[in-house]
Amino acid sequence: MKTDWSGLQRLAVLGLGVAVVAFAQPQDLSGQGYPEWTPTAPGSPNMQVVSHLPLGPRLSVADIELEQELHRPYAYVSRMQYGDIGPKGMDIIDLSDERNPEVIYRWRIENQELHQRTGGMDVKYFKLDDRYYVIQSVQFGQGGPNSDMGAVVLDVTGLPDASTVEEVARIRAPDTPGGFHNIFIYKHSNGGTYLFSTINGPGANVYDLARVVNGDLDNALVGNVPVPESAEGTGATRGYHDFYVGWHPDTGTDRFYGGGTGGYYVYDVTDLDNPEIAVTLTGINGVRYGHTFTPSPDGRYVVAETEYQFAPLRIFDLQPALDGEVSNVSRPISGWTADWQNLVHNHEIRWPYVFVSGYLDGLQVFTLMDPTKPTTVGYYQTYIGSPNVDRTPQFQGAFGVDVRNEDGLIVISDMSTGFWAFRMDGFQGWDGRDWGMPNVSSAQDWDADEMPSPERWR
Repeated sequence: MKTDWSGLQRLAVLGLGVAVVAFAQPQDLSGQGYPEWTPTAPGSPNMQVVSHLPLGPRLSVADIELEQELHRPYAYVSRMQYGDIGPKGMDIIDLSDERNPEVIYRWRIENQELHQRTGGMDVKYFKLDDRYYVIQSVQFGQGGPNSDMGAVVLDVTGLPDASTVEEVARIRAPDTPGGFHNIFIYKHSNGGTYLFSTINGPGANVYDLARVVNGDLDNALVGNVPVPESAEGTGATRGYHDFYVGWHPDTGTDRFYGGGTGGYYVYDVTDLDNPEIAVTLTGINGVRYGHTFTPSPDGRYVVAETEYQFAPLRIFDLQPALDGEVSNVSRPISGWTADWQNLVHNHEIRWPYVFVSGYLDGLQVFTLMDPTKPTTVGYYQTYIGSPNVDRTPQFQGAFGVDVRNEDGLIVISDMSTGFWAFRMDGFQGWDGRDWGMPNVSSAQDWDADEMPSPERWR
C-alpha cells in the first residue's frame, strides 16, 4: 500500500497532538484494563483460538473474506508478493471442520515472475442467480503483463469440489492502469449487484456484476463516485483508498462512505448515474488522506482510519450533518488505538463491537456502546516476533478481519502468520435488531428481491 510519508510523519506528531485534545474523554488507549500480552498469555481470557493455519512466507498474506452462510464454510485469503518472495493470487480455505482448516484451492496469476508489484490485495464474494462468485482484486505494475487488470472473478458454486472452480472474467481499467487496491460489493436497492473499486485516478469505479459474469464486460462499467475538491486536490493518482456501501434506513437511500484525498466523504448513490455528496469530513487535524471508513448500522457514527504511525481510529458523530445543521464534520468525538506507538488497520462494525485487524497488535475488539468512550473488550496477538526492519515496521501483522453474523466466527489474515479463527465469549452471532439498530453491516442479503423497508431492517 502507498502512504505519503513525506507529510504524514510530520502530521503524526503535530496533527495527532491536536486531535487528542479534541477527543471527548482522554483515555488509556494502550490496553484499557487488560494486561500487556506475553508469549504465555497472548490474548484476553474471553478470546478463544478456534484454529490457526500458516500460509507461507512472511509478508505474503493480504485481506480476507468469510462467506456468511453456514452451509458454505469458506474463507478467501488474498496472497501478495513482498520483494521477490510470495505468490500473487488467492487461497480458498475450507472451514467445514473449523478446528482443522484446509486450503482446498489456490488461484495464481500465470507467469508469476513476469508480473510486477504485489498481486492479490482485497477479496470479496457475492451470490447472483443462485451461483456464488469470488472477486480477487489485483495490482500489477508497468513493465509486465496485466497492468490494466483490476480483478479476476471466479465461480465457486461447486465448492468444496475444487475441480469445479472456474475463472469467468477479468475486469480491466485501461484508462487507469495499476489495478484495484480495494473493492466492495453491494446489493443495491435497485436490485442490482455492484462492484465498487478504487482506481489509480480520481473517484471509485462502479461495475454491474450481472454484466460481468454474463460476459458483457464492455458495458459493465456503469458509474463513478467522484472525489470532491479539497485542500489536497482531487486525488490525481488514487482518489479513494477504501470504502463501504450500505443502506441508510432513515433516509431510504444507498450511501457510499469513502476515505481518500483530503479526508472522508459520504455520498448518496441511490441514483448511480448521479452520485450526490451528503457529508464531508475534511479539515481534520492530522488527516490529509483518509483510509478505511465504516459507519454504524444507522449511519450516525463513523470509524475512520488514517494510515500512519501513532494515528488512532477516530470516531465521528454525523448527526449534525444528517440534521442539516452543518455540511462538514471535522472534529472527532473520541479515539481508540491498541498501542499508541503503532497503528490499527481494517475493521468491521457489528454494533456495538468493532473488530479490528491491528497490524502489530493482532486482533482487537472494542465497544462503541458509549461512542465518546470506546473501550477494549478483547484481543489476541497473531503477530509473533519482532517487527522486521526491512520495511516500515508498523505495516506488519494482522491485515484483514471479517465476522460471520450467523454464529459469530471471527477470522484474521496475518501478513506473516497466516489464517486465524476465533470466538469471543458472549458473542454468538449478530443481528442489529437485537441491539435496537438496523440490521445493516458489510454482510449483504444476497437473496433479497424486494426494495428495502423499515420492517426488513429494524
